[in-house]
Amino acid sequence: MSPPTADGVPVPSRADLERLVGNEADIAFRRRVTTIMGWIPPTPGALVLDVPCGRGFYLARYRHLAPTSSITGVELDGDTIAVARSELPDAPLVRSPIEHLPFADDTFDAAICSEVLEHVEDDSVALREVARVVRPGGTIAITVPHADYPFWWDPINRTLERTTGRHITRGPLAGIWANHVRLYRRDELVDVVERSGSELVELRSFTHHCMPFSHNLVYGIGKPLLDHRVLPGSVARAADRHRFDEPPSRLNPLALAVRFARWFDRKNHDDEPIGVSTVSLAARVRVP
Repeated sequence: MSPPTADGVPVPSRADLERLVGNEADIAFRRRVTTIMGWIPPTPGALVLDVPCGRGFYLARYRHLAPTSSITGVELDGDTIAVARSELPDAPLVRSPIEHLPFADDTFDAAICSEVLEHVEDDSVALREVARVVRPGGTIAITVPHADYPFWWDPINRTLERTTGRHITRGPLAGIWANHVRLYRRDELVDVVERSGSELVELRSFTHHCMPFSHNLVYGIGKPLLDHRVLPGSVARAADRHRFDEPPSRLNPLALAVRFARWFDRKNHDDEPIGVSTVSLAARVRVP
């Protein structure tokens, strides 16, 4: 843990956060996690909303680092929230669309809004609803896919965009566009924050250097193999994001893949200069 804050509450260090994603092959996801949990540190007594919570990734990490914190997950997809409930049976989980959250105004101290705005038709309405349930002065941590993404992250869609103006949104070749209504440029994300009535505190852009076809390999091939239980047991356990406290053997195929991916990541930074292509945009937002 890092030294305590002014009120005596210990804050997880960067090393603490890095250990939570030690098995992670997606280097962009890895940096999103350390960014979000750096902006909204797991602290005792904190009331945090994760929307959408997916399979409970952040719920598990926050509860691990700050067992007395309270993090509530919201997820619309029934199959996905069922996985979260099976992994975290005592966690507060609610099935609901982001546009109609079943909470009173000012319920939470902070909210995680990661990789969701690109899926909804009216992103400013969704963000305004998240801000409604966060107390004034609270933080919302947002991440979205960057429209100016690196060629090698998703060569198929980048080539299609440049030659035909089209992209693939479904199937194993969907890449960064998978099930997305839009990707974002910096000014577009700023505009969404402003239209939602919130205040932009910080904007970051990260993950430029990457392994070729990263998204397709991790999510187009790896994730379906994991979900269909095709992978060998040792590889499946290492790839399971709920088994973050079980480091695999260095000879485990996933461990080798992770080291290879991080070789590309070694030149990346938490915030790349404007004009550099990156996978992710992240915004730290203050609720007025």
